Amino acid sequence: MARVIAKGLREQSYAVDLAEDGDAALYQTSINDYDAIVLDVLLPHRDGYEVCRELRARGNTTPILMLTARATVDDRITGFDAGADDYLTKPFSFRELLARLRALLRRDSQLRPDVLEIEDLVVDSASHRVSRGERDVQLTAKEYALLEYLARRSGQLVTRAEIAAHVWDDSFDPFSNTIEVYINRLRKKIDGSHTTPLLHTRRGEGYILEPQKGTRKI
Repeated sequence: MARVIAKGLREQSYAVDLAEDGDAALYQTSINDYDAIVLDVLLPHRDGYEVCRELRARGNTTPILMLTARATVDDRITGFDAGADDYLTKPFSFRELLARLRALLRRDSQLRPDVLEIEDLVVDSASHRVSRGERDVQLTAKEYALLEYLARRSGQLVTRAEIAAHVWDDSFDPFSNTIEVYINRLRKKIDGSHTTPLLHTRRGEGYILEPQKGTRKI
């Protein structure tokens, strides 16, 4: 089930890491920064309740959506008392899981609107539609994920390592030029012939999405 969920989330432009037991989950969360955690209760070694309690004891505040076949009120209370933010019982609709994840991500940050606007660039995170001026911009799932990540940090310098961690998953090759290739594709699609470029490279530092009037595209 974990692999099916991961596949569905990746198709929705999420970067996903898998942990197959409770110990692996605690290790992964100790070395990576996650925007949300989908946590099954019935895990080998340490169950989801124990993992959740340990994460909260460490001070980890990442939103946690707990999955379980246990549907009683007492089970849900146990999950919430362990520190879960939401609780979804099996069987469930993948669309509902997506909706609950979006709600948790919005709740985690008061400044996480569904529609992002940078100059005349509009990124709608609910529909994954992107437009610049009067023109729709057609992006692949990974191009969209990269753009939304940059848009949510508009005006901030984003490093290559941060992009790799949040847009790609643990199979990403840090020595490849994949990020540069996608940045170039994205720049062509959102800047094109516009007089005000939005996507800029800080050589040796990272990338920034913001209007910089008076600059030339190269």
